[in-house]
Amino acid sequence: MQHVLPAEGLIPAATAGAEEDVDLDNLAYGFMASQALFTALELGVFDKLAAAGKPLAVEELAKACGIEALRLQTLLTALVAARCLRRDAASKTYTNSPNIAQFMVTSSKAYYGDYFKYQVGNLFYARMGRLAGIMKGDEALDYSTWFSDPKVAALYTSAQHNGSLATAKSLFRKVPLTGVAKFLDVGGGSGAFSLTAARMVPGLHATVLELPEVCKEGRRLLDKDARPDEKARVEFLELDATSPDWPVEPASKEVVLMSYLSGSVPEAILGQLYGNAMKALLPGGKLIVHDFMVDDSMDGPALGAYWALQHVTVNPDGIGLSPGMVSDRMKAAGFAKVEAFDMIARMTKVVIGHKSH
Repeated sequence: MQHVLPAEGLIPAATAGAEEDVDLDNLAYGFMASQALFTALELGVFDKLAAAGKPLAVEELAKACGIEALRLQTLLTALVAARCLRRDAASKTYTNSPNIAQFMVTSSKAYYGDYFKYQVGNLFYARMGRLAGIMKGDEALDYSTWFSDPKVAALYTSAQHNGSLATAKSLFRKVPLTGVAKFLDVGGGSGAFSLTAARMVPGLHATVLELPEVCKEGRRLLDKDARPDEKARVEFLELDATSPDWPVEPASKEVVLMSYLSGSVPEAILGQLYGNAMKALLPGGKLIVHDFMVDDSMDGPALGAYWALQHVTVNPDGIGLSPGMVSDRMKAAGFAKVEAFDMIARMTKVVIGHKSH
């Protein structure tokens, strides 16, 4: 098969002082690099290298993974090119890069490879292939419909869990919950944020509002991960968070959290969502919105922008979030004071609305 490449000289080199331009080939071929990562996770390449405790030649790694050596060699070369692996030219052996060793090896405490392997690679890649048609309105889907499939709900929720535990710990260090007794986690997924809150704050009771199939997986993960005292202080209530009414007593919560929820619902109901949070909060309480967001200048960061675009495939009536947009809707819902800060570098931000005393 013949591949058409840009003719030499047609794309001029960037001149000194010129604005950095797009690298078209790297952008277009990026899906190949990510599939190399997802496939290596699926085949256990990184785990086998870590377990060996020494650099491995391709033949040794092929035997360990049960993969034909020539085929594996092509994958390893791509992983080296993507800086996932290191190759020693003299011995022709491979080792994991530092970031791979820390985050993509299952025995590592910081492991979050399941998030890439299952949620991003398994679920969202198929959706992103339909993006052009969805942008034109050819197909309609929302998270509640998507998550009515038990397999999708379980895969998505379990894949998100480990990464969310780490993010929750970082969030509650930046926004301490000291003295909080009643915590509401709206669209709380696996319950990772609620479980972390219960672990960090003795006496805190958390309620997770989630879709029925997600609640089933969340309860399973809670049974697996939580100590008895933690489990007793985290409950799941089945509800679509976009419903007009929540099964929550008015003015009963000190903190309402919405993590990864605002970008996953239709734009038209955001005001209702924040209004329901206002009703649920005690005077002086606060609403914490954590989500993928771009800067108010609407020019990046790239990872936040890409996630917003991905949300279109399962939330075509949603809106790409920015701190100013969230802040405006919080204020319209009655929050007196709003503040914002960056959370996960280049991806997520936090906006906090304070209810008047």
